[in-house]
Amino acid sequence: MKRLAIAALALVAVAAPAVTVTAWGNTGHRLIGVAAMRALPDELPAFLRTPAAIADVGELAREPDRWKGAGQPHDRERDTAHFVDLDDQGRVYDQRGMSLNDLPRLKSEYDAALTKAGLDVNDAGYLPYAMMDAWQQLGRDFAYWRVLNAAEKRETNMERQAWYRADRIRREALILRDIGVMGHYVGDGSQPHHTSIHYNGWGDFPNPEGFTNSRQTHAVFEGEFTNRVARLDAVEAAMPAAKLDGFDVKARTVSYLTTTLATVIPFYRLEKAGGFRDADPRGAAFVNERLAAGAGELRDFIVSAWTASGSASIGWPAVKVAEVEAGTADPWIAMVGED
Repeated sequence: MKRLAIAALALVAVAAPAVTVTAWGNTGHRLIGVAAMRALPDELPAFLRTPAAIADVGELAREPDRWKGAGQPHDRERDTAHFVDLDDQGRVYDQRGMSLNDLPRLKSEYDAALTKAGLDVNDAGYLPYAMMDAWQQLGRDFAYWRVLNAAEKRETNMERQAWYRADRIRREALILRDIGVMGHYVGDGSQPHHTSIHYNGWGDFPNPEGFTNSRQTHAVFEGEFTNRVARLDAVEAAMPAAKLDGFDVKARTVSYLTTTLATVIPFYRLEKAGGFRDADPRGAAFVNERLAAGAGELRDFIVSAWTASGSASIGWPAVKVAEVEAGTADPWIAMVGED
């Protein structure tokens, strides 16, 4: 895969600590995860706002990069989730591909449409589907947590109460892991190179402004330079206000990635002007703004998944989360299972 070559370049191009490049480096992903968690509102479960949970998500936000090298089919399938290569008109890969607004409902339909157009999803990437899938997974996690938490508080049978408590604790660990993984892909979506065919230098395309074609562009920006200039206080100060009314995960994903695509040319203009050398304040502001966009989006993805979980039904036979929380449904069989 073409982006594996970028990872190899990073080991040469980036000073210590070395970074395997598939998105932001370690610093960027940690900061996005930590800033998002620190910004969660009080109505979300308290376990999410503990210092330990915040630190865990910061580390777990690096996890999809750390999966690399497991072998095939693992690597080919998962590495392609980190990006979507859009052309200058916002179509997937080139004019044969669809726009983000026209993404099919299912990834399998996306793959089939690209294949029919003569394109390869392994070249095009499928970041939008990775983001949406992760959001839906977190919604399920939260739904189970709500039921377990409510049942544990009301249960008078001590054996059942102990089971609810143990399963709630397991679910909390899983939630942090799934937020970290979701945070990685949301973070990828704030990095200009992960939304563009110009992902490591301008490439073999018309280049009237004379943008760089250095194959170190991607790695140095997100690794060495970001490590030098990114600051948590600057990221938090630049985070956008929450936008949660009428949240629709597909529409939001499309809007977010489209906004990031619009930063590609400004990135290359700034690179040409020397903005990513040393600790140039122009480049520092660009980095911290992009990390803040990722952190703000991750915060909103988490909060909206929590909100959506309140109207879910889970388990078998299914129980409604709202009814369990209201004390009008017993979730024991749905949670433990009959067989």
